[in-house]
Amino acid sequence: MMNLVNILDKLPDSTQCGFNIPGKLAYVVSLIITVIQYGVPLLLIIFGMLDLGKSVIASKEDEIKKGYQTFIKRLIAAIVVFFVIAVVKLIVGLAADDDDKTGIVNCIDEVVSYYSKHK
Repeated sequence: MMNLVNILDKLPDSTQCGFNIPGKLAYVVSLIITVIQYGVPLLLIIFGMLDLGKSVIASKEDEIKKGYQTFIKRLIAAIVVFFVIAVVKLIVGLAADDDDKTGIVNCIDEVVSYYSKHK
């Protein structure tokens, strides 16, 4: 926790877009988006593997089939979560105009990618 406080103290006071969003807020929002992008799929896969392992240990055909279906559903959900966030970041990054630093799309791009720019 102390490292996060140290990092927040070293951040710029505001973003470079024309809306003057505090740098600490942009960093936290960007960090949350990154954690969701990588953490949620990882947790879904782990829980799916636990369900599948539990059903295999039960050694019942119906339980194994149900566990396999649950694992597949969670795997698909993990892939969707990861790629939806990645595609949205890509689209916002492509839509952001490098010449116009004050536009709303550039400001969204700045906030979403703030964590990766200020590690």
